Amino acid sequence: MRNPLSRKIVEIQPSGIRKFFDIVSEMKDAISLGVGEPDFDTPIEIKDALIEAVNQNHTRYAPTVGNKNLREEICKFEKRVNKVSYEPDEVLITTGSTEALTAALFTLLNQDDEVIVPIPCYALYEPVISYCGAKMIPLDTRPDFQISKEHLEALINNKTKAILLTSPNNPTGTIYDDKTLENIYNIVKDTNILVICDNCYDQLVYGKRRLGFSKYQDIKDQIIVCQSFSKPYAMTGWRLGYMLGNKDLLDKISIIHQYMVVCVNTFVQDAGIKALNFDPKPFIEVYEKRRDYVYNRLIQMKLPVNKPEGAFYVFPCIKEFKMSSFDFCLELVKRKSVALIPGDCFLTDDYVRISYCVDDDTIKNAMDLLEEFVTELRTKK
Repeated sequence: MRNPLSRKIVEIQPSGIRKFFDIVSEMKDAISLGVGEPDFDTPIEIKDALIEAVNQNHTRYAPTVGNKNLREEICKFEKRVNKVSYEPDEVLITTGSTEALTAALFTLLNQDDEVIVPIPCYALYEPVISYCGAKMIPLDTRPDFQISKEHLEALINNKTKAILLTSPNNPTGTIYDDKTLENIYNIVKDTNILVICDNCYDQLVYGKRRLGFSKYQDIKDQIIVCQSFSKPYAMTGWRLGYMLGNKDLLDKISIIHQYMVVCVNTFVQDAGIKALNFDPKPFIEVYEKRRDYVYNRLIQMKLPVNKPEGAFYVFPCIKEFKMSSFDFCLELVKRKSVALIPGDCFLTDDYVRISYCVDDDTIKNAMDLLEEFVTELRTKK
């Protein structure tokens, strides 16, 4: 009997992060510093806004592009926070930034197109680009996780459709500096190359905030911004996000969006308005304190690491141990019951990702155990 699954579908693999945690889930009492999800509850005023919307029977279909009142609020938010100007018809409400990215890539990419993606990168990008029949071109950003003009120019050709940026970055916590942004801008400004910005950690920044790539409003038509409510407002399960871009392009993307999800939950959109007026500073202050603690412990362990400027991850190098990142993490969880994410899940082996979305005592216990493990590995050399 003929297999009903095409070769393309069969070749799509589950997330490496999920596969690793399937293994971890079978180990009792493991301390997990793996999943990138805020440990805070959604703020009460956001939950109350959703309950009020349901009680007012805001439970019918919303417009495919999203409710206008939320799109108007997003325009105000972007003007206030990111100093960029968008009109409501340049905003598309999506079910998180994942759906925004997927809808954009499905709309934009043709067979054999190329998308340049700085690595390390989020695991979603490569399989979705591949499923569109296109090719992801990795741009290695080690060791400082910034982008040089020379390295980027070397990858540009007539097949290049887009560059996909994530800043603050998952898994490194790096924020692209002005030089990196200028390098990208100078390369794309006189071309048809699009820049897709995955900005889901955009508000989780330590210290002085720097404007992202969308600040280049003179090439606004080449920029697509994908944004999420999940990380800054502890709303991961709400599945709410949005896209900013050229109206004509968004009109095309909204067709794919319509066939994928029809529209975003109406009452969740009402709560999104309240979220945009919530200041996540108390969350950021906690994350920053945890960042400092984990970073300092890693430095004491003499593990090479860059200090994160945003998000809630740190990405130390484990190359000295001459183990794959998967083997390192597997041995760590078996011997010390501490679960980290292998760097090869982000297309960069020799590193591991640590998420500090857990309480202080858990972080301290995990760092103590990691230090024991590292010391044992060095003793065996």
